[in-house]
Amino acid sequence: MKFLSISGFGLLITRFGVLVCGFGLLLAGSLVSCTKDLNRMPSNTNTADIQYSTPSGYKQVLAKVYGSYSLVSSQGTGVSDVNIAGITDPGTTDFLRAYFNVQELMTDEDICAWNDANLQAFHNMNLVSSNIYVTAIYTRSLFQITVANEFIRESTDAAVAARHITGADADNIRHYRAEARFLRAYQYWVLMDLFGSPAFVTEDNPIGDYIPKQIQRADLFNYIESELKAVDSNLVAPRLNEYGRADQAAAYALLARMYLNAEVYLGPGKGRYTDAVTYANKVLQAGYSLMPDYRNLFTSDNNVNNPEVILPIAYDATNSQNFGGTTFLICSSHGTDPTDNGKFGIPGGGWLGNRSTQSLPASFGDYSGATDKRALFGSGTLAITDVLDFTQGLGVYKFTNQTSAGTTPYSPNGVLCSTDFPLFRLAEMYLVYIEAVTRGGTGGDAATALTYFNQLRTRAYGNANGHVTSFTLADVLRERQRELYWECHRRTDLIRYNEFTGSGYLWPWKGGVSGGAGVDAHLNLLPLPAPEVNSNPNLKQNAGY
Repeated sequence: MKFLSISGFGLLITRFGVLVCGFGLLLAGSLVSCTKDLNRMPSNTNTADIQYSTPSGYKQVLAKVYGSYSLVSSQGTGVSDVNIAGITDPGTTDFLRAYFNVQELMTDEDICAWNDANLQAFHNMNLVSSNIYVTAIYTRSLFQITVANEFIRESTDAAVAARHITGADADNIRHYRAEARFLRAYQYWVLMDLFGSPAFVTEDNPIGDYIPKQIQRADLFNYIESELKAVDSNLVAPRLNEYGRADQAAAYALLARMYLNAEVYLGPGKGRYTDAVTYANKVLQAGYSLMPDYRNLFTSDNNVNNPEVILPIAYDATNSQNFGGTTFLICSSHGTDPTDNGKFGIPGGGWLGNRSTQSLPASFGDYSGATDKRALFGSGTLAITDVLDFTQGLGVYKFTNQTSAGTTPYSPNGVLCSTDFPLFRLAEMYLVYIEAVTRGGTGGDAATALTYFNQLRTRAYGNANGHVTSFTLADVLRERQRELYWECHRRTDLIRYNEFTGSGYLWPWKGGVSGGAGVDAHLNLLPLPAPEVNSNPNLKQNAGY
């Protein structure tokens, strides 16, 4: 495994099962065979008091908090799947896979050839509250919040002291607790960005039979902001934590991202661009640097000597087997050509699923990769006349399971991949700074913004040929696309620029029409899943659904 010891992942305390069931999730392994003798202990006698009795026990559960981002149980991991009627492939409930469907498949960067009405609804923008993949991302995020809540509840100073853990061990657990609070804040940001006003529960709410209240978007913004600032002193300093674990820079990066979008979350005229500059600057001054070769950000050894990634989701083909994550990103973007697949480290074959619409390669002009090396496209045609024909639309070969040296790591079945996914990286912080300054944020300056813009272009071109002398906000949006495509930013970016809904900006098959069609503004938010609304009287459905 690339970050924490996997040894603790199989240890799941009983109380997790009680809490998780309150959210309608199924915890794999929590069911035991019936017996007439009811006065029995579970076959797995591990309890909260046992699990949390040692410092190593705390770290094992922290590993599970992180592992809930990258593992699903029916593939042998011990972390639960989201139990959603209609989903037969547990890989589709993986966080990254579910998040990608929303953030990319609804935009000009991705279209899918699979004949699945629930998936096609994303690009066609005809979502309904019963869509099973909408339920997948909502429920996955709540599950990860639930796991974090349990750890936070058990790691207070009082709880640690009661277990006679002191000194450096207690200090480490304070770091762990701050990380769990960060991960919970991140998931609440995901829910705020996608759904606006989700159900809300923290460690202070009772375990078991509890119906969560709905929190309004502005209140959730304030909560996330306060949590990220509150944990700052207990997070490890930037670049000093174990690989794959959150540090202060991760919290700064999330705050910068959230402040850049504040007018979306809080309303027109309530921008926080100065704050976006401030927190982007905190990351920019923390000692990160751009990876010299853009391609190496997305290889299977991107966990090694990577100066740019602030926080990844770590994947390992042997220890965290999952048909979501980067296995999904890599395999779904390839066809069945053995030679082609071998070049990208998936000799077991591609899945003939995702590829780009014409708009993404067009943003590069020359999309061959000879000019801008970020243009990493494969076979196919630019135009798409038949959505279900995988040969139409260019393949996106940004992520690969090969190493930076061109070798293929071990995979148990030739399909599972070991490439990590960057949740936050330095280049995004350059772009946050650039846009926030351009939108009027103080604490930065236009000359520095132009320098950052051209640093990204220098890496992309390998020289100064891509440099610009000035830029507009529209240029910034295009640069964000070229730099960050398929990294789950595009939907959020288009909404911030008022180009996601309406007819001001059209892309192929937007709204289910080959040339693109305008869609209603209510689609800026996803519907709250029908099963959640039907079972929770506190939830009010988003307008338009």
